[in-house]
Amino acid sequence: MNEYQLRPWREGDDLQLMQLWPDAENVHASVFRAKLGEEPASHWQRTFVVEHHGVPVAAGTAYETSLHSCRLWAYVEVAPDHRRRGLGGMILAALREAAAQTPSGVSALRSKVVPGSSGAGFAQWAGLTSIQRTRMVRIEAGALPPRPLREDEAGRTTQAVEDLATGSLELTRVLWDFYRRVHDWDPPAEQSLGQVNRLFLSDEAEAYGAVVLREDVVRAEREERRAPIAAFAVSYRPLDADAPDREVADDEATEVLLGYDVDAQGASDALQQLIALLVHQYPIVIEVDDSMEALARIAEALVHRGTAGVEEETLVVAEEGPAAA
Repeated sequence: MNEYQLRPWREGDDLQLMQLWPDAENVHASVFRAKLGEEPASHWQRTFVVEHHGVPVAAGTAYETSLHSCRLWAYVEVAPDHRRRGLGGMILAALREAAAQTPSGVSALRSKVVPGSSGAGFAQWAGLTSIQRTRMVRIEAGALPPRPLREDEAGRTTQAVEDLATGSLELTRVLWDFYRRVHDWDPPAEQSLGQVNRLFLSDEAEAYGAVVLREDVVRAEREERRAPIAAFAVSYRPLDADAPDREVADDEATEVLLGYDVDAQGASDALQQLIALLVHQYPIVIEVDDSMEALARIAEALVHRGTAGVEEETLVVAEEGPAAA
């Protein structure tokens, strides 16, 4: 191992590594690669490189994030010609040693891997276990038939579908409550509503539209208040939407964030009504964590029926033990 040397990240390492590394195995590897770099002023991060005769061949990083702050994100990659020589373990040991001294006291590592990938194998070897499964599910147009809004015995409509501005304070509150409830496996840090809106509903987040399904409309009107939101959908622009040569395929799906009132007994019905509306003419792609129980059941049923398909499956893997020292 004398021909391999571990050192901190230096400017220009990324250019040399990209000459040796193949294309990223998946989108998560691509995102993590972009995180490799020197420690920023805004948050804690450490990045290490392994050189072979002065040429960078492997790298890894660990860093804090403001949204999920109870663990550190971590990533390690080794050039194919230099794998199975202990370089990944060398970098991981350095990252763990650095993480043990973070100012925040947070030291446990987590990462995202695709089942069956080299990253998943390394995570298993390193002792990281799965804490959540996430799937990107494409729901085809017409996957669910249109569902009429419910009426009471007097024939009055008790539900309402409404377009909301993405800057809506009501929508921001509902989205944040849903997000916190379905992420109790990796609790998010407290955020102001302004921060939540910036992260999920702003132009910066590429959000461009939102629709909600309201329940108990008649009672709400009688009590002179807004009917509660039972389910919501936020649509996002593709990252390459402004590319000059971009062509839109006839079957291109819109990425949508779906959420619902976790405590509502009719959450599943509300979600199916909203999904039916969204896919009346065009397909959508949704992100489904197993912790989103009502949505996960619907996605499973649609996949089993053949009107939806899993485009990508990801595991969040983490070290066992407390998330903070």
